[in-house]
Amino acid sequence: MSQAHRQFSYRKSPDQRPGKTAHRPVVIIGAGPVGLSLAIDLAQRGIRPVLIDDNDRIGDGSRAICFAKRTLEIFDRLGVGETCLSKGVQWQKGRVFHRDTELYDFDLLPELGHKMPAFINLQQYYVEGYLADRALAHGGIDLRWKNRLTGLAQNSEGVRLTIDTPDGPYTLDADWVVACDGARSPTRSMMGLDFKGEQFEDQFLIADVKMTAAFPTERWFWFDPPFHAGQSALLHKQPDDIWRIDLQLSPTADAKHEQRPDVVTPRIEKMLGHKNFELEWVSVYRFQCRRIDRFVHDRVIFAGDAAHQVSPFGARGANSGVQDADNLGWKLALVINGDSPASLIESYQAERSAAADENILHSTRSTDFIAPHTVAERHMRDAALALAPRADFAKRMINSGRLSTATAYRDSPLSTRDRDGWKSGPAPGTSFADAPIGIGFEEGFLSDVIKPFSTVLSFATDAVVLRQVDLARGPKAKTEPVLIEDIDGTLAQRYDARPGTTYLFRPDGHVAARWRQPSSSMISDAVARAKGRP
Repeated sequence: MSQAHRQFSYRKSPDQRPGKTAHRPVVIIGAGPVGLSLAIDLAQRGIRPVLIDDNDRIGDGSRAICFAKRTLEIFDRLGVGETCLSKGVQWQKGRVFHRDTELYDFDLLPELGHKMPAFINLQQYYVEGYLADRALAHGGIDLRWKNRLTGLAQNSEGVRLTIDTPDGPYTLDADWVVACDGARSPTRSMMGLDFKGEQFEDQFLIADVKMTAAFPTERWFWFDPPFHAGQSALLHKQPDDIWRIDLQLSPTADAKHEQRPDVVTPRIEKMLGHKNFELEWVSVYRFQCRRIDRFVHDRVIFAGDAAHQVSPFGARGANSGVQDADNLGWKLALVINGDSPASLIESYQAERSAAADENILHSTRSTDFIAPHTVAERHMRDAALALAPRADFAKRMINSGRLSTATAYRDSPLSTRDRDGWKSGPAPGTSFADAPIGIGFEEGFLSDVIKPFSTVLSFATDAVVLRQVDLARGPKAKTEPVLIEDIDGTLAQRYDARPGTTYLFRPDGHVAARWRQPSSSMISDAVARAKGRP
């Protein structure tokens, strides 16, 4: 059953008492994929968040559809990974065309031994529905629909919110507020914060069409196709026999006119060569690559589109937002519980603003190649396209959207620098590398045992040992060690392992430190640094 237009029930909260102001540790604004992910993450760590949304239903239209491997690993930890996989269309290959000539193809995950695929295509309304169901089933999340933020004021002890509801307004005090309320963020407007960056003039038409087609589940991108001369086009498969089509328009095109069915339908017919389809959803958008200066403003934190925006080519928007939530959740939990100083939240600012800059850089480069600004840029682009069929260097210049990958926090203040020489393996700040493993008589993946704690992975002569470290109690508070089996040697190969090699993973799966022969004090120091207590 489609999740589009699904409606939820408004319920009056016990906090809506006249003359009374309740206090909550954290309030999240916006129940989209980012806000829901953060709420579930916090609830799994024992924090009961309040999540408010000014609507009571899931929107129409597919919107974000491409969810990357790293995001799927996060969803798996949050309890919706398998559901998303079972519904989504898995893909890892793509093709790039110039006119009617294929320039090259690519494979985003050419190696085996990963639990999650490179990407799935899944309409955003499905993702929101699965996350909402998970949040409602958890029991540790106070999810309030039809609660609209109308006022916000910070003081020395936290934030006071004014919230409007069908039963009238009420006030709520919070230690922390996280704004996940989207590109038109009311929270950002109330605080007088502006985006800085670039808004491109070119427009693109999105059309979701329902049809039965024998096209493979690949990403197809065209420069100057015969069916849409002088522009670009993109084709993706979604579940339910829905296909996403993106068509570049001129900067001066009238958006309302272009969305009319009598205008869109002939364009699609020309592309597909037939009329056997139905229009499901149509929208027009402009590229934007920009962000606010700071994501952390005392006790108000911004995440997702409320903090940064990128063009959709490269699938960096929703993926980056979910990874914001993944980065912030464990840090907020430690601070709220008094196990880390409030200054730990500054590492969110450092890490995720750097991630936003990286995404904006890649997105801007993609946009400049797809829609050149100047005559010189277009000549360079067209020269690369002309040379690509016979010159590999030209193929490497072609940019139809560098696809989303997990950001490496290379300069993170939470990382311990390497002391030893490493040929390969995930370095401090990078996300863990998945691999097949055995636990007892069961086979699985390393991602199954990277829990929402810190994890120590040690390679001995004849075994691999895994321990969970409770950051709230320090490195001495470890669970019993678990022996895992490196089924086919992939684990050792991906971690450049020899006897004594040890990795410390943060609760979000990024490497905090690695050693060849660590002492207990070295591990203790690295745990303290990862907690924001260097």
